[in-house]
Parts: sequence; structure tokens; C-alpha cells
Amino acid sequence: MLKHLIIDGYNLLGVRGRVGGEGGELASARDTLLRDLAAYRQGKRHPMTVVFDGWQQGLGAEHREHRSGIEVVYSRKGQRADQVIQRMAEEYGGDCAVVSSDREVTDFARTRGAFVIGALEFERRLRGGTNPPASSRRVASPDRAGEERPRQRAEKKGNPKKLPKALRKRLRQLKAF
Repeated sequence: MLKHLIIDGYNLLGVRGRVGGEGGELASARDTLLRDLAAYRQGKRHPMTVVFDGWQQGLGAEHREHRSGIEVVYSRKGQRADQVIQRMAEEYGGDCAVVSSDREVTDFARTRGAFVIGALEFERRLRGGTNPPASSRRVASPDRAGEERPRQRAEKKGNPKKLPKALRKRLRQLKAF
């Protein structure tokens, strides 16, 4: 089943290093992001909503538009995009995935059953790289002369080369994106 993808727009632009700019430069960065997301959507077919902040310069009401099959939402003046994303995560529950690196947003989305993808991780996927997250890679630690290694507990069972169950589940879910 395709999950609805809810994206924190400025958070994803921040990962790209394109947030701090003037009005025209920021509008250009948003347009580029939306073009990249439209191209991504062509291959994956997930319904997408990108939420941008409008709390400082926005309109009195929430503004919605559709561009290249993507719903774009600008929060109303006085409201942060985080609040809109949280409201949408509440509405969709486990049928959505939230793309953000904002801890408050991701924690809220997880409690509502949504799948959470960090902005940097999603940016890599958007660019075509599907490397597993750094936490899933095994790193061999060299033995150091003179240092005593901690002993393994004897009661631990299972395959030591197998990733933890929660991480394997997350990697399976990420394959859909």
C-alpha cells in the first residue's frame, strides 16, 4: 500500500543548504525542490504533501495548491509548518510517512503510528542514493595492544552478524521509498 508522504519543505531545503536567502532565491529553491519531488513521484507514485512555513509572512488562512501532482501547503500567518504536519500525521496515522529532522515533529508522528524518515536520509534517496543509514553498517574495531576487551555475556543467543530486528524492519519499510 502506498503511504502518503508528508514533507517538511524548509527542513528538506535546510539539508540542501538553501534556506538562508532572499525572497527570490528562496522561491527558486522551493521551485527546484518541487521539481525534484515531482520527478521522484513519477517513479514511486506516493501521494505527496509538502508543507512550508507561512507563519511570518503568510496569509490569514492556510493556502493550498497543486503542482505537478504534489499538494503544496503554506501554513497561515502565525502558524508553523510543524503544527500543520502534526495535524496531518494525526489525521493519516499509520498510513503516512513524515519527512523531517525536527525532533518535535518526528516524535509526535511516531506516537501516531507514522513512519518517519529524516530529511538527510530522504534527500539521499531523492538524489538516487539508496545507501543504508550509518547506524545499520557494521564497523570493525581493531584490537588495541594492552587494552582488555569487555567480556561477552554467555547468555546472549542468536546470529551476531544479523542486524537487530527493529533495524531490519526499518530497512524493509525504507525500501518502499
